[in-house]
Amino acid sequence: MSLHRALYALGSLVLLFTLTAADAVGDLQTKANTAWEAQLAKSTTCTKAKLQIRKEWGDVSKDDRKAYIKAVQCLIAAPSKLNKAKFPGAVTRYEDFVVTHMQQTLKIHGTGNFLSWHRYFTWSYEQALKTECGYNGTQPYWDWGRWADDPEKSPIFDGSDTSMSGNGLKVSHSATAVGPAQNGGGCVTTGPFANMTVRLGPISPMAAPAPPKNPQADGFGVNTRCLRRDIGPYLTKNYASTAIIAKLITNAKTVGPFQDTMEGGSGVHSAAHFTIGSDPGGDFYTSPNDPAFWLLHGMIDRVWTIWQGQDLANRQQVMAGGTSMFGGGALQKLTDIMDISNIRPQTYPLSQLMSTVDGPFCYMYA
Repeated sequence: MSLHRALYALGSLVLLFTLTAADAVGDLQTKANTAWEAQLAKSTTCTKAKLQIRKEWGDVSKDDRKAYIKAVQCLIAAPSKLNKAKFPGAVTRYEDFVVTHMQQTLKIHGTGNFLSWHRYFTWSYEQALKTECGYNGTQPYWDWGRWADDPEKSPIFDGSDTSMSGNGLKVSHSATAVGPAQNGGGCVTTGPFANMTVRLGPISPMAAPAPPKNPQADGFGVNTRCLRRDIGPYLTKNYASTAIIAKLITNAKTVGPFQDTMEGGSGVHSAAHFTIGSDPGGDFYTSPNDPAFWLLHGMIDRVWTIWQGQDLANRQQVMAGGTSMFGGGALQKLTDIMDISNIRPQTYPLSQLMSTVDGPFCYMYA
């Protein structure tokens, strides 16, 4: 075989591997959607006519991205509905969601309800965009693997007027315990959320340079500062590629290992959060204060939905873990109540939050 033909064959194999890896999660989703469509046919609350489809940001039209951005900006401009004396740092309706996450952080991470809690939390945010800000679309998601090689150039973080704003300004800063210093570290100055004001927290910051301390020990005081990011490819390339996401879905046969791997120190959940990083994105209490949080957790929910759909009959009504962070407290039960009444008055047993086409939900992923 000539050198030219050998190189051509090698290049073809590399391309085939790349395409296979790129399509792996999509193929798993196709299988899962077949199962979810069968579940939809049995639902007493969701119908095909009502069903909404969530899409990856890159597949959302520019006009629809602008509509989503406008609705988020509406929540950021609207006044808080919380007690001002108790939560002085919650000035806006958007910050009501941040407070709710801060209050419950130690009972919703490393717990049996991690997936279902964040599913309902993200959906409740989507509903607020619709009912309070006139949004007619669905909650988009950020496919970490799709943009793993260069998230800054993705349509999510490219800093354009149809992005979720760009990276923070490049400043001299040190690595964190999670990974190396990346390409930003300073204030976000491009895109729709440029110069966004952050007030709540920090509580458990993992950012360099460190943000100023909050005047209240609980983090609910007014601590005015800019939105910062430190985006780069290190974590997504090494811990949240398409191949790694597909492996997570296919290797874990029960929900405990699936969730533990997802949430682990080198899992896709941490990798995505610290790809945004800095402040507030690098503080797992206040991370919803970065508007990209909701796209990140849209993807968390999508991955769980795909995993469930590989064996829906045995994976829909299952959870594993305790009621306090990383295994503490009583075992989580499907009868436990999901309560985020700061932002949405309805409460549900977790059992009603395990399917995206039952209970309060009526959506699937494309």
